[in-house]
Amino acid sequence: MDTIASLFSFITTPVSWIIVQFHKLYGAIFGADSGWAWGLSIVSLVILIRICLIPLFVKQIKATRGMQALQPKMKAIQERYKNDKQRQSEEMMKLYKETGTNPLSSCLPILAQSPFFFALYHVLSSIADGKKIGALTPQLVDSAREAHIFGAPIAAKFMDDPAKVEALGASLMDVRIVTAIMIVLMSLSQFYTQRQLMQKNVDLSVKTPFMQQQKMLMYIFPVIFAVMGINFPVGVLVYWLTTNVWTMGQQMYVISQNPTPGSLAQDQYLTRLLKSISSHGDVKGRAKKRVVAAIVAKGPDRNDNERKFITALTKQGLAAQADGSVTKSSEATADADAASGGVAKRQQPKRQPKSKRQTPSKPSPKK
Repeated sequence: MDTIASLFSFITTPVSWIIVQFHKLYGAIFGADSGWAWGLSIVSLVILIRICLIPLFVKQIKATRGMQALQPKMKAIQERYKNDKQRQSEEMMKLYKETGTNPLSSCLPILAQSPFFFALYHVLSSIADGKKIGALTPQLVDSAREAHIFGAPIAAKFMDDPAKVEALGASLMDVRIVTAIMIVLMSLSQFYTQRQLMQKNVDLSVKTPFMQQQKMLMYIFPVIFAVMGINFPVGVLVYWLTTNVWTMGQQMYVISQNPTPGSLAQDQYLTRLLKSISSHGDVKGRAKKRVVAAIVAKGPDRNDNERKFITALTKQGLAAQADGSVTKSSEATADADAASGGVAKRQQPKRQPKSKRQTPSKPSPKK
């Protein structure tokens, strides 16, 4: 890990400078040597980085949805050229190019965070060794070494030997309890984030190998983080736990406000939207109007959730318009099946009672 971290030493100065600036702010509130001052400085570093990465997160969402949509075509290519790997790769690249999809885009936020993560690891390792690094002066290094979070020094690790931990002014038991709790929380947040994605924000109408891969990652990633976590300093665990919580909250917002078409989350979103329209008689908000307009534009290509939404609107006497608004419709029942992509049922004649069917009709009197 130290070797990998040293590869990103070029960014340790900016990372350490940002931490120092936040430390000045929090140090004035909690005290320069406080664990809260140093811990919140790391948390603020994470928040600053994640705010800067929001554009990449948007690209990740689009890339992931694009990959989900391409899975049936990719599977067809694999089956068609299963004995010709080169042709299979060529057709895959051609498909990516035609659709403008980049498989690596889904990894952009993680890749973009990596330099900051390893730079912070390098900074904290230097603090543990009492070495000056980046923008941290010897006085700040000593201050950081003395800072404790719930009794554990921010530069201590789960696997440190007792002598090294004692040199940092703490006990090995305290360090292992704090790091173990953080590792568990880090792994659970990672698992919940992936589970939330699989259960709510995946198009359930398309069963592909991609979904199986994502399901496997849901269990593999937390285990990887747990194994790696025993070699992370407390400060790095604070960093990674914070970024996991940010990712979880960010994803919850996306699932709630911009769900994947065909997913359970979309069904729940459209149900909430329908209740809002029923209450106000119109679509409130530009974002919601864009959603309704997109559904209208799809026409017969709507998925089950969208057809159900349009049908429910029509049954309430409302018709969705191309601009995302809704208007009152006098032909609600007749248009319900047509709006959902089906065919309207023909009205059946009313069945007569058995007594009337069996009673012979009287002949009309002759004149």
